Amino acid sequence: MRPDDVDHMRRALELGRRGMGHSWPNPAVGCVIVQGDLVVGEGWTQPGGRPHAETEALAQAGAAARGATAYVTLEPCAHHGKTPPCTDALIAAGIARVVAPFADTDPRVSGQGFDRLRAAGIEVVTGVCADAAAEDHAGFFCRLATGRPLLTLKLATSLDGRIATASGDSQWITGPETRAHVHHLRATHDAVMVGAGTVRADDPLLTVRGVDVPRQPVRIVLSRRLDLPRDGNLARTLDLAPLWLCHADDAPDDVRDAWAALGAKLIRVPLFGRQVDIPALMQALGDEGLTRVFCEGGGELAASLLSADVVDRLELHMGGVVIGAEGRPALGALGLDRLSDAPRFVLKSVWQSGDDVVQSWQRQRRQSQA
Repeated sequence: MRPDDVDHMRRALELGRRGMGHSWPNPAVGCVIVQGDLVVGEGWTQPGGRPHAETEALAQAGAAARGATAYVTLEPCAHHGKTPPCTDALIAAGIARVVAPFADTDPRVSGQGFDRLRAAGIEVVTGVCADAAAEDHAGFFCRLATGRPLLTLKLATSLDGRIATASGDSQWITGPETRAHVHHLRATHDAVMVGAGTVRADDPLLTVRGVDVPRQPVRIVLSRRLDLPRDGNLARTLDLAPLWLCHADDAPDDVRDAWAALGAKLIRVPLFGRQVDIPALMQALGDEGLTRVFCEGGGELAASLLSADVVDRLELHMGGVVIGAEGRPALGALGLDRLSDAPRFVLKSVWQSGDDVVQSWQRQRRQSQA
């Protein structure tokens, strides 16, 4: 490894994050091409997953790519999809060295890209910034491994764990700085998800505002019977962002037809008891190509996701207010008898946002799943 490999890979990761939330179902990859001490090309995966980062960087580098080093945040693809393999493009451009964190777990690639590069006489270096790259690609890897997208659950609570007063008033528990941060989080996810109760109570837009994004995230509403207002903000803004409605078989046909006529995408999900089957819901979202979903409540949906053990990241935003026991709790019932069965998370970061505290937690695998 060369002394500047880490710096260039960090830049490639920074570029890759520009595509996060917009490149699905493809990974958000970044690429930097360096000739000597000079950066001659940069690129990242474009909205919708194409063109790929390597193609973008090579186009910028032009003839200067010959003999250069390419820093790529994931193994270059080796298969023909909707675009030719990036390995072929790197070889044709005369790249002399490729630096990457690790192999792609996609079985269509899985080391074959590195093998083709080495067979062409290109030096391949791996292991650079692997931990950071693994976090950035966690959604892509989650979908490959489990069939479902990575799920981030956000809870905005009072100091005593309430999300609203008894009457349902919740605006605002957290301050403007934290609410702006939520829009940045939405921008890095493929979709924003809420339950029907949140739509009926808050009439949200669920769009990214205050952040420049190439396309809005998909808006997902889980509603067993589609009992949602058809004159609300979601229905009025179908031209701004996609709306996916996840429902059960007992949703009335006329209601389904009405939402479809408005332009919403309808996804049928089986029931588990009297509720929508959460694992089946997550698999359905994975089948649609989503890799990262950001859930913003409410309490019953949050409890269902936690009970189903599909929450990978937990964003806890606490405002400096106390509401009391009569307020609405952040979570519905989990039905736990033993503490050992409780979902557990590992603290990854904590910081002050205005007068609020923002905590980021990561799922701790249960012992039986290790």
